[in-house]
Parts: sequence; structure tokens; C-alpha cells
Amino acid sequence: MLSFIIRRLLLLPVTLLGLTFLIFLFMSALSPYALLSTYVNNPRQLQAPGAAQNLIKQYGLDKPFYIKYVNYLNQIIHGNLGWSQTMNETVVQVIETRFPATLELALYSIVPIVIVGIWLGVVAAVHHNGLIDQILRVIALIGYSVPAFVLGLILLFIFYGVLRWLPPGRLGLGFEMIYNSPSFHHYTGLVTIDALLNGRFWMFLDALKHLVDPVLTLSFLSWAGLLRITRSSMLEALGQDYVRTARAKG
Repeated sequence: MLSFIIRRLLLLPVTLLGLTFLIFLFMSALSPYALLSTYVNNPRQLQAPGAAQNLIKQYGLDKPFYIKYVNYLNQIIHGNLGWSQTMNETVVQVIETRFPATLELALYSIVPIVIVGIWLGVVAAVHHNGLIDQILRVIALIGYSVPAFVLGLILLFIFYGVLRWLPPGRLGLGFEMIYNSPSFHHYTGLVTIDALLNGRFWMFLDALKHLVDPVLTLSFLSWAGLLRITRSSMLEALGQDYVRTARAKG
């Protein structure tokens, strides 16, 4: 088991390098002027005559493929991931801003994903080809088919738009004002953890309430895959000779 984990860890740099190569290969199909948009964060930089051509030479966008790829890796190693036109920030700033919310959602989703997903797979295997198994297989198929953003909008419409139970966002308006006030200390960037560290128990409960909808969305999509894997493994185990022997012995 240890050797398997070590081999996987050794393959990780190779995998990441392969991903960077594929990403850059697709990007290289764009013209130098199109690639320049990922470097320029202010359109006024291109207003002067010949400014675009000068910037293309400055960033080496007119160089051969292998030189551009080496420069691309060098920029990544030094933490320069480019400019996000959508967010109007550098990619590093976007990651820093949104990573705490992503981490918090992932941490609170682990438990329901693992426990419920495995339990549903076991139930489906035990009731093999029964009504419960058929229903769970349909649910798994839906989970595979529905995109995450569509399911999120559906749950938001039901639980907030219709039932008014689960509000969007990370906090209610009143608690958000407290969270953004100078007196509130942001230790981790995770709203629930920071609320507890600041002694704001009701803010912690409000943050948990806002997490229910996204956690449910992420969990439902993950249950589909885990259910099918657990069901297949369980059916394979139930078909082993030792299981049939144990059943024969009562």
C-alpha cells in the first residue's frame, strides 16, 4: 500500500507537467494578439501606435513554440498565472479570494458524500434488482446527467425562491456587516471557523444554514459516482465463495 502511494506521488509532477503542456498546446493555436489579452490588464496599454506589437515582443509571444512553453513554465514557477478578464484581477488574486469559500464547502461536504454515498451503495447492493435498487440507480443516473450549476439553480429555486428556507450567499446581511467590520478578526478565511474563534455562535449557525444548499448540491452529484462504485464492489463481494459458504451455514 505504501509503495502504491509513493508511486502515485511520484507520478503527480509528471501529470501536472502533462496538463500544462496540453493547456499551452491549445493556447498556442491562438494568434499572438489573442494571447496578449491574458497579459494586459488595462486596455489603455494598447492605445499607443505599435503598443500591441511591442508588448508581443516583450512577452515573447512571437517566439517558437518551445521557447514560449519554457517561458510559460517559468512564469508559473514564479507565481504569475496571468490576468483574469472575467474577474478583472490576476489569477493569483482570484484564487486567494475564493479559495477559503471553496475549502469550507469541500470540508463540510466530505462527511455527507462519503457516509451517504457508501450507505446508498450498500442498500442498493443488498436489494439487488429490487424496487429500492431501481430507484437508487435512477437517482444515480440523474446525478450523472444533471450539470452542477443546473442542480444548484433548481435547489436554490425550491429552498429559497419557494420555501424561503435556505438563503444564498455565505452570510445574512446583518452578520455580513459584522464579518466585514474592522472589529472582526479573519483568522482562516473560513466563515464558520472565524465565527467560532470570534465568539459569534449565532453567526456560526447562520453560516451553516447558508452552506446547506451548496453542500447538498455537491453531495448529490458525488453520491451518483460513489453509489455506483460501492454497489458494484458490494455485489462482487457478495458473490464470493466465502459469502455463499457463510450463507449455507446459516
